[in-house]
Amino acid sequence: MTPNPSNPAKPPRALVFGASGYIGTYLVPRLLAEGWTVRAAARNPKVLAARQWPVEQVAADALRPETLDAALEGIDIAYYLVHSMASGRDFGALDVQAAGHFADAAARAGVKRIVYLGGLVPPDARSEHLLSRQQTGERLRAGPVPVTEIRAGIIVGAGSAAYEVIRDLVNHLPLMVTPRWVSSKSSPIALDNLLEYLVRVATIPEAAGRILDAAGPEYLSYADLMRQYGEVVGRRPKIIPVPVLTPGLSAYWLALVTTVPASIARALIGGLAHDIPADDAELRALVPQRLLSFKEGVRVALEAERTQSVAARWTEGALMYRGGRHDYAFYARRASGSAVAAATPEALWRVLTSLGGQVGYFYGGPLWRIREWIDWLAGGPGLTRGRRHPTELRVGDTIDYWTVLGLEPARRLTLNFDLKAPGNGVLEFEIEPIDASHSRLTVTAYWHPAGIWGLLYWWALVPAHLFLFKGMTREIARRAEALETGQRPSDSQR
Repeated sequence: MTPNPSNPAKPPRALVFGASGYIGTYLVPRLLAEGWTVRAAARNPKVLAARQWPVEQVAADALRPETLDAALEGIDIAYYLVHSMASGRDFGALDVQAAGHFADAAARAGVKRIVYLGGLVPPDARSEHLLSRQQTGERLRAGPVPVTEIRAGIIVGAGSAAYEVIRDLVNHLPLMVTPRWVSSKSSPIALDNLLEYLVRVATIPEAAGRILDAAGPEYLSYADLMRQYGEVVGRRPKIIPVPVLTPGLSAYWLALVTTVPASIARALIGGLAHDIPADDAELRALVPQRLLSFKEGVRVALEAERTQSVAARWTEGALMYRGGRHDYAFYARRASGSAVAAATPEALWRVLTSLGGQVGYFYGGPLWRIREWIDWLAGGPGLTRGRRHPTELRVGDTIDYWTVLGLEPARRLTLNFDLKAPGNGVLEFEIEPIDASHSRLTVTAYWHPAGIWGLLYWWALVPAHLFLFKGMTREIARRAEALETGQRPSDSQR
């Protein structure tokens, strides 16, 4: 058991702030395994609830300081793992503002230590992504609570944005015309090694107030990383760097050929243009451990996915929702539609759970049938019809060419797409009450593409998805309203 810095007789009480994010998703179970008492905080409490961790869960946002005092009350160690890269072009200023709010609230709560995960910063750093991480650490240290800042570069693990860029490029493009930044070097660190550092430094007195570089044992270019990843998964990418792709064009290029969210891709690009060395001697002395090579880290990451030990909601890339395939993109492309109904969630659920079979899909019948015929001609199950029961559903049921993956009555229905396609898709319906007499229904398609053909398939179908989902949700809402008023809803197209 890890000793408590304020009371060795009790396990430390930690707040993982940003528990729904990439590192937080792995850190919470790691702390629990060490005997810590953990409180998990995130902006969206629904994501935390999906984790099903045996921890206290709170909704908190560092940009809303009124939410922080309750989150930090009674905490010994506060892990600060949030950033605003997905918020657009002003993320740097938002990061500093959020850090100030958090530092002030931690001081009021009597927190003993803040552990902040930042990024390695080269001497000539100019990108907002790198500078905002540095400035966030400075703002946290401006408060009275001692801060241990761990600075890491590329993290080798499923879901890490930089790692997923490498994976998507290798899997999607056998021939790559790449920007010059593929020659930039860094020291990638395996996720397991980084988690060990984060857990141990929190209670080491000598780590208080220190900035510590975390790195793996190698200093490699991005081209080397792509080639080594290719060797592990049996691919041999051909990489041709060209000087004409500016940072802006590079961001658009990544957004096109990878599934990493565009806002994160833009933020990453500035950092990719630098060599980012690390001096990790001090951290290795404080926390001795065997550091995994890049290839070893990749193998561990792939094995963690294979054994489903990656603790994430399926929309974040669990392997079972990617057709069990490592070469299907971790991040999903998405398309949504929604409608508000003057009806209860229960009425919407009654209509929704009748889909498929003789009822069909509520809207755009000819478009559904065209796709079904295409699949049937390709040897797939496209013309399969039927379901176990006309209205009842349970996990594992087949609805025509869909499989029920998950359901929460009157809240969520998740279906796997079983037609032949270059990738794997999931369709999720979510119902949210608005007030006593109104509810919102949202349908979202999540597509994990397989290679460049999977990306082209997705882009070709986005207009149809948007059209169908808007009409589908409106029609389900109309039928639910008719149920509420006791009318018999007329059938629309299959």
